[in-house]
Amino acid sequence: MQIHIGNAIRDELRRQGHTNTWLAEQIGVTPRALQKIFHKTSIDTQQLATICTALHADLFRLYSDQLQRR
Repeated sequence: MQIHIGNAIRDELRRQGHTNTWLAEQIGVTPRALQKIFHKTSIDTQQLATICTALHADLFRLYSDQLQRR
């Protein structure tokens, strides 16, 4: 199973009730750049760490959970 990290980020953002503009501001990108992140199936670890910090969510666990299931 492949993780679609962009979908996971968008889902967490929606779960928390924040807007795209809010997250874009928190991570220092434009709303358009954030839309591109939502379409990514992989992401730079530093960028993911920045997003996790902004959302106070450990999205890295998606990868570690997948490894443990193997």
